[in-house]
Amino acid sequence: MYELGATAEALFMTAQGTSAPELRPVEQAIPDSFACARAQGPATDTREPSLVSAVLAGDRDAFGRLYQLYAPLVHGILLARLPRSEVEDLVQDIFLHAFRKLHTLRDARAFGSWIAMIARNRAFDFHRRARETTELSDDLAGADHQTAQAEEVLSIIRTLPDAYRETLVLRLVEGMTGPEIAARTGLTAASVRVNLHRGMKLLRAQLGFKEAL
Repeated sequence: MYELGATAEALFMTAQGTSAPELRPVEQAIPDSFACARAQGPATDTREPSLVSAVLAGDRDAFGRLYQLYAPLVHGILLARLPRSEVEDLVQDIFLHAFRKLHTLRDARAFGSWIAMIARNRAFDFHRRARETTELSDDLAGADHQTAQAEEVLSIIRTLPDAYRETLVLRLVEGMTGPEIAARTGLTAASVRVNLHRGMKLLRAQLGFKEAL
């Protein structure tokens, strides 16, 4: 996961035609049962069907691997729709739900789209229960300028069409590459590129930046 302040700064500087600063990863707390998966480093294993089968056979470590692979996807989907303060707990709830309901998944190859659907439904349920407009939290008044920029960017991203906001958050905030986004969401690489290009164009326009001629 990547620091929101750095994300906002990178976006603003890139839009102004200057070099963007390097995005720095930030460690996020995860359940103890999944800690071993995070310690193994970046995800490289793409054998999701085998991992699903292993979990169903009683291998909890295999579910830790699934968590490592798909936590950025779930976090990004939620962050594109919900206040940041609500996201962390919901990520944990969604994976616990997925663990308990994994036996209902008919196609092990569809784990990514399945857990993405769960995340989108949870976000929908949150708004249905809340029945209120998402606003910046009161503590932003004392936040530093960089954090305020990041929240501004996120609030604007949440107003964009679903495809654009999800892809932008996965790329800019979660630090996922285009191919990783395509692999986790089931989109084609071309669709991801289009979503990123059009989403960035809309975002910069909303922020008041003019496209270079």
